[in-house]
Amino acid sequence: MFSRLFIISCLLLFLLVACVPSNSSQSLVYIDLNNLESLPTPQKKEVRPLRVAIAAVISPQGSAESYAPLLDYISQELNRPVERVQRRTYTEVNELIRTGEVDLAFVCTSSYLVGKKQFGMQLLAAPQVNGEVVYNAEIIVPADSSAKSLEDLRGKVFAYTDPISFTGRMYPTYLLQKAGEDPEEYFARTFFTYSHDDAINAVAAGLADGASVDKLVLDYAIKRDPALAEKIQVIHTSPPFGMPPVVVNPDIRPQLKAQLTDILLNTHLDPDGKYALQDLDYDRFVVVSAEDYQSAEAIESAVQCCQPEGK
Repeated sequence: MFSRLFIISCLLLFLLVACVPSNSSQSLVYIDLNNLESLPTPQKKEVRPLRVAIAAVISPQGSAESYAPLLDYISQELNRPVERVQRRTYTEVNELIRTGEVDLAFVCTSSYLVGKKQFGMQLLAAPQVNGEVVYNAEIIVPADSSAKSLEDLRGKVFAYTDPISFTGRMYPTYLLQKAGEDPEEYFARTFFTYSHDDAINAVAAGLADGASVDKLVLDYAIKRDPALAEKIQVIHTSPPFGMPPVVVNPDIRPQLKAQLTDILLNTHLDPDGKYALQDLDYDRFVVVSAEDYQSAEAIESAVQCCQPEGK
């Protein structure tokens, strides 16, 4: 009898020990639900800047100074930092747009025509200047030059702005080819300045006997340095062409495209935006279409030159 009671007691003791949690020897943690601390706030992800390319229609320094207020305004309206991207040639800027390395670009007319053909570059808007959405090419020579037309510059030194510039290379090449001349043989020497203001300065300083430049840039340069008007003379003005536009990659997010369009088209209605436009001598930005560039496109198609640099 005693042995049976002993065995039963041992079994009960074994079962009791087996049911006790293994960590029962550890003290219990008391949690006061009325004294809870908030979880750490996750760090805010860094906002990616809007990257904007500016073709070197005017020199890099001039671009930085002139476009800074407008880029600051776009940044303010987007609540997002804006990063300006500069490249030496128009072709390099087009490549930035093609690859999506920039979101927005201010380009020349021929850059748009080439980009549209190569990868479907899209128009966003264009500036209106003095009530116009067109501009001209002007052929200039030094003030003391006897040249009265492009014909008088045969055998002279001529400054081009960029290999694919519309007013700075394509248009004068078109005039020569239309006259049955070979542009490669017509001038004694040519060189590229890679901006219109540098081409103007090259003529003013007597480094070139002539150049074809963007009339808007020439007017802008003379406004800021009136003495320049006494150093050059205009011997030819082209018909009007579609204004150098603001463009985007065809794969841009529709929401971003709509935001940028809205900002540009309403810039002139905001005092800060109006101030930014004044630094560029722009009235406002307006909607443009491919039809606005048909006359320039006809010349671009007729001209047998102006391939990207190195080709």
